[in-house]
Amino acid sequence: MKFVKLFGRLKSNIIGMIHVGALPGTPLHRSAVPELIDEACREAELYHQEGVDGLLIENMHDVPYVCESGPEVCAVMTAVCSAVKKLQPAFPVGVQVLAANNLTALAIALASRLDFIRAEGFVFSHVADEGLMNACAGELLRYRKHIGAEHVQIFTDIKKKHSAHALTADVCIAETARAAEFFLSDGVVITGTSTGVHTNPQELNDVMQSVQIPVIVGSGVTHNNVEDYLQANALIIGSHFKTSGRWENSVDPDRVKRFMEKIHKLRN
Repeated sequence: MKFVKLFGRLKSNIIGMIHVGALPGTPLHRSAVPELIDEACREAELYHQEGVDGLLIENMHDVPYVCESGPEVCAVMTAVCSAVKKLQPAFPVGVQVLAANNLTALAIALASRLDFIRAEGFVFSHVADEGLMNACAGELLRYRKHIGAEHVQIFTDIKKKHSAHALTADVCIAETARAAEFFLSDGVVITGTSTGVHTNPQELNDVMQSVQIPVIVGSGVTHNNVEDYLQANALIIGSHFKTSGRWENSVDPDRVKRFMEKIHKLRN
């Protein structure tokens, strides 16, 4: 399995989030590009020292998000991702570009030699806080083929957070996962209703029983509830690793250390 080859184990891999500071052109932009790169590399090194299994780099400070970002976002995120990957060349590193800028993320991954992307809106339409999002699987996988990036794995959100799913209320999360698998997703990501909100353990169980591809928990995992999610192939952790448990803060080394110590004990 490509996933195991990438991460080295099948279950409970820990992926630490790097939320890059607001990029040029976005409302909250303050820091120069070299500062954004240095901070991302500092957090990457911290995560690596504490024993996480991979990294996911995301432009979450670029609020409010747009579904068609400009070339400056692609350029700066490529610079950030390249620097992080150069710092940790053997480490699994992925990228997500909000909102649903999946083609851009794939291009960044190829240029930066990253290993995976996290994609929104892969199957079924839904209404996100950025507006209506339609399925992109066909376009995205054709683009991956076209640019020669088939080695980059695509992990896809289903019933994603910060969204209304009334349009697909008659399609359960397990069926959505099966649709993503049928459309050749490399793995599905399930979340709570918003950033930092815990993922429903029953939904995790339902999805894992429904598909053969990797299942990743994408929100709400903490030191206190991690036992509920150990069956997942990977856990993406952002908010819990930040100072005061808030995603917009810097990574807190003590929080990462304490969490990873518990994970190592649970694995043994």
